[in-house]
This record gives sequence, C-alpha cells and structure tokens, in this order.
Amino acid sequence: MSLPDITARITRACDRAGRSPAEITLIAVSKVQPHERVEAVLAAGHRIFGENRVQEAQGKWPAWKEAYRGVELHLLGPLQSNKVRPAVDLFDAIHSLDRAKLARRIADVAQEAGRCPDLFVQVNTGDETQKAGVAPDEADAFIREVRAMDLPVKGVMCIPPVDEAPSLHFALLAKIAARNGLAGLSMGMSADFEEAIALGATHIRVGSAIFGPRAS
Repeated sequence: MSLPDITARITRACDRAGRSPAEITLIAVSKVQPHERVEAVLAAGHRIFGENRVQEAQGKWPAWKEAYRGVELHLLGPLQSNKVRPAVDLFDAIHSLDRAKLARRIADVAQEAGRCPDLFVQVNTGDETQKAGVAPDEADAFIREVRAMDLPVKGVMCIPPVDEAPSLHFALLAKIAARNGLAGLSMGMSADFEEAIALGATHIRVGSAIFGPRAS
C-alpha cells in the first residue's frame, strides 16, 4: 500500500457511502516509523500526521514543522498530566481525553498558553479493562463536564476490541456523538477504515497501510 492507494480507497468508500472525500481527514500514523518513510510522505504532500507519545513527537516534529509548511499533528495515544504543557504546544488535536483531571490540566495550560488543541473524548466502547477511555454510559456526563470547562470538544474517538466486529463499535460511537451534537468521529484504522467511513467517520487513523510495518 501507499498514500495514493489509501486515497483511492477513501474515495471509493465515500462513493459507496454517498459521502464526499473532503469530509474525511486522513491521519497518517507516523509513530515509530523510520524518518525516511515519514519524510517521503511529507514530500508527497501529505500534512496531517498522528503520534502516540509526546516525547517521541518532540524529538522529530518541531524540525519537520519548520521544513514543511502546514503540518497538522494529532496526539492519538494516552496523555499523562505531566505532559500536557508540551502537548498543548506541539499538537493541533488530542484524541485521547478520558478523565476530568486531564481535562482540568488542559484547561489550565491552555489558558496560560492562549491556545488549545481540538479535543476528542476517547470512549472505551468495548469496556475493556486494559484500555483507556470513558465508559459508554458515562460519556454524555463527561462531555458535559468538559464543555463546562470551556474546552473545544470537537468529537469522540474509539479503538474497537480486536476480537469484535468494529462496525458495532463505530455505530455506538456515532450515536454518542450525535446525541451530544459532536461532528467529529475519530474511528477506523488500516484494517477497517472503509467500514468507519460507511458509519460516519470524519477522522481515520492509518499507519501501516501507508508506511509499511512499524519499526521494532
């Protein structure tokens, strides 16, 4: 696979769903990828990337943001409270907001910084004990709590269990977004983004299908 292949698959999935490809934000997940692979995708003109760890992103993206105009960086992995300040400085969106303590810390830092990344609430749609995210039946209350902090909640995000049909989780996430008036649906990865598009995804997170297998 390659970036043009993924773009073509997005277009076909949108055609089947009666949607426009312009509605889809393709996040190229560059975590743990060799620099030359990321630079090749940058050179091809793509500008929206996702990272899982603040520290890893700090080590490479400031220079690339200087070299390539228009780069947009999304934090996809868990965010620790002690990493909020660099995350607010570096990222344009955070997809892993999942607890009130973290939201309050983001609100404090954003007020000091005069800017705040777009925020997505991570929902643990499978109620998996080992996975981060707000429980589905607690999502509405949490979204209200975050909004009360005057934070820019743009949508919701999920990572379905590996042993269950992802479409069930995408549909659940879409219902949570709809009843809370949220337009953003961050769902779908390399193996299932076409299903996610059919169920309303606005942000898809694709790594290996663009870059190849992650470096060990």
